[in-house]
Amino acid sequence: MEQPTSKYNETYLTREELDRSLRDRGMDALAINRVLDAYDMAESVHEFQKRPDGTPYFWHPSRVAKIMLVELNQTDPNILCAALLHDALEDSHVLTPEILDLNFGSYTSYLVQKLTKDIKAEGPMKAWVEKEYVEKLQAASEDARMLKLADRLDTYRCLEFNVKKNPIKYIMETTEHYFPLAQSSHNPRMRYLIKELQKEQNKFLG
Repeated sequence: MEQPTSKYNETYLTREELDRSLRDRGMDALAINRVLDAYDMAESVHEFQKRPDGTPYFWHPSRVAKIMLVELNQTDPNILCAALLHDALEDSHVLTPEILDLNFGSYTSYLVQKLTKDIKAEGPMKAWVEKEYVEKLQAASEDARMLKLADRLDTYRCLEFNVKKNPIKYIMETTEHYFPLAQSSHNPRMRYLIKELQKEQNKFLG
């Protein structure tokens, strides 16, 4: 009998799948261990967190890493570490940029810092923080912008499972603020992410 297909929001990249995928792509052992260490750290940071759909929060960064690795064929260990840890500074009281630098290198730390936002801001301050965050990403490296679009793509694919209180607002914000991050890029990976985002929002909006 054919096994039922898991809903997208109930899927995640396992440590074993990550290890195998990195070996299959010829990554050296030291780099593989660094990425696996990032996997373990992210899993630990998000251990007790849940998304609004009830799934473990860690599944989200693991899928962002999977988008980078499998869909975009991105094998730079710095970028894969950042994909796994992109929300870690926001969600940990003890993790610092210096710790990330020490364990994963300065570029991974840089990327995670660029992807980090003050998630506690409320009211008028929230809009100001969002504006400042987008401006920070616009001035960041293309890798940081690419990671942000992959992050948004994973959430887009989960919108039908109620991960956002107002999915239409989330789509509009993405279109207005985050699509422009790829506007001047000729990178095929960026074009792919925009195409997938458009496909998902069209699917959601009907």
